[in-house]
Amino acid sequence: MPDGKHILYASTHAKDVNCPPAPKQRSDGKYLWPIYSEFDIYVADLKGNIIKQLTNIDGYDAEAVVSPNGKKIAFTSTRSGDLEIWTMDIDGKNLKQITNGLGYDGGAFFSHDSKKLVFRASRPKTEEEIAEYKDLLKENLVAPVNMEIYTCNIDGSNLKQITHLGKANWAPYFLPNDKGIIFSSNHHSKRGYDFHLYTVDTNGNNLEQITYKSEFNAFAMFSNDGKKLVFSSNRMQDAPHETNVFLADWVETDKTENANSTLLKKHISYLASNDLQGRLAGSKNELKSAEYIAGVFKENGLSTYQSKSFLHPFDYSFSKNPHTDSIKETVNANNVAGFLDNKSNKTIVIGAHYDHLGFNEHHHSTKPNSTEIHNGADDNASGVAGVLELSRILSKNKAKEKYNFLFVCFSGEEDGLMGSKAIVEQLKKDNANIAAMLNMDMIGRLDSLNNLIVGGIGTSPSFGEIVQNNKPAGFAITLDSSGVGPTDHTSFYVKNIPVLNFFTGTHTDYHKPSDDENKINYNGATKIVDYIFRIITDLDVKENLEFTKTKTTTGKTAPKYKVTLGVMPDYKDYGDGLHIEAVIDNRPAQKAGLKEGDIIIKIGDCAIKEVYSYMDCLSKINSGESKKVTFLREGKQQEVTVEF
Repeated sequence: MPDGKHILYASTHAKDVNCPPAPKQRSDGKYLWPIYSEFDIYVADLKGNIIKQLTNIDGYDAEAVVSPNGKKIAFTSTRSGDLEIWTMDIDGKNLKQITNGLGYDGGAFFSHDSKKLVFRASRPKTEEEIAEYKDLLKENLVAPVNMEIYTCNIDGSNLKQITHLGKANWAPYFLPNDKGIIFSSNHHSKRGYDFHLYTVDTNGNNLEQITYKSEFNAFAMFSNDGKKLVFSSNRMQDAPHETNVFLADWVETDKTENANSTLLKKHISYLASNDLQGRLAGSKNELKSAEYIAGVFKENGLSTYQSKSFLHPFDYSFSKNPHTDSIKETVNANNVAGFLDNKSNKTIVIGAHYDHLGFNEHHHSTKPNSTEIHNGADDNASGVAGVLELSRILSKNKAKEKYNFLFVCFSGEEDGLMGSKAIVEQLKKDNANIAAMLNMDMIGRLDSLNNLIVGGIGTSPSFGEIVQNNKPAGFAITLDSSGVGPTDHTSFYVKNIPVLNFFTGTHTDYHKPSDDENKINYNGATKIVDYIFRIITDLDVKENLEFTKTKTTTGKTAPKYKVTLGVMPDYKDYGDGLHIEAVIDNRPAQKAGLKEGDIIIKIGDCAIKEVYSYMDCLSKINSGESKKVTFLREGKQQEVTVEF
């Protein structure tokens, strides 16, 4: 209370000194809250002696809070026949109903200037929802599974719905500046019980996740000076569902450190436009793409690396038919590198390849005989946009990190990691002390289940906990310990550098003309870039990042092969076979009846554990041969004969 000598609380003791019984378990298993009609509001001194009873009618009166100026009390009551917000003077007089919408309005708190209220409310809309709400309320029960955050003036005017997230958004509290709200939400969750703290502006913009650990974080409040945050959480529990109270410093975030979806869209839209004709390595449009990337690096304040130019030319030989020893041509390509010098003797590399397939001149398309533009929006304009955005964040933020950062966009990846191999050799000659390499390859197609593959976590003992602790809410993270894979982090791993690779998975547009910008999930890409920045922030406090080798079942160099099966593999090493992401039309796999989701475990007598043993098996087959292919479909082993 305002005098600091009394407390305000709700209790059922007047009707029965024993606790009210918990609601009986329902046959439908619904999660319900009891609304005990015995609750009334009291004032007591600090020794627990009741000084005054403020409410005394049948029905629920609880959830009472005092305004910061000490003049008003807000509480939830059923005295109108529904669960509404009410106010009264500090002495219990001048009762006023504030809300009147059907649904459970509760958990109210005042703004720091005592002029506004924030609360959470359910709003049943359909006839079925309304009937269920009213029937439950007759039993003094509510189902708190669909609630949003609202604000209004303390007289009930200017009512605004702040969130439109779905699921349960509750336990709101105004930020110290009253310009935003902190609240608990499971809107991201695929299974209900996964609550994290979020903040949002009072206009509903700039939703930001605050907590990442544990499965329950709620009841956030600030100290009077706004410097401390207190909240409840299941973290550090000694028993299942144990909830403890935590205190944390509250530091306003640097908005520069938030990934900007508008800039991500700008970069991807340009790089994946028809004007750049697919960014084939060695083409004039690859050079045009490189100049764009260099321009962004310069705009972000990066310096060149060991050169007067951001562009680092290199060349390599390439055969248009990799399955034979045909005539090779020389490709003259460019890596693009920008350096953020934090005056450290250690550097973290952040990279992504920017080349793609052009008009399929190098025959990497999964659409047979295609000569159309392959714009490569996901592969890998999305990863490049991530590099460009991280270069902006790390160069423009207020903090000065302990590590230097080298941002590199590689070319020649589609032809065999040529650009990353070239830059690694350059770094070796420069005696550069590379602490780690983070790679992004295809981060633009986060699916409805929020699946993200993070590879390389086994390459340093520092990675596992950091990757897990910073996981975005609702994401399904697949962790792959291996330091090798079909993209550029491999070039660094083989030089004993810890690596991480971020990948949202293959899809039916992979290496096809249909991999276009309009299919990018920008909300997902933004969350992934934010995720990577948090990982970088945690890595930055490490004095050293120890390297560890990871197990591989086969050599990771692609063998020469003369046949193709015609499938798009899932590159994650599941250890139980090659998982088929998609089947290409009119190729041997489709003709034999193989389908998306099948798991190939053997070709002939050649056992398959993952993509590399699959490639090794293919290398032993000649064109025209027929082989039995053994596979799993929905857990059952089957066989088909494939003519290669």
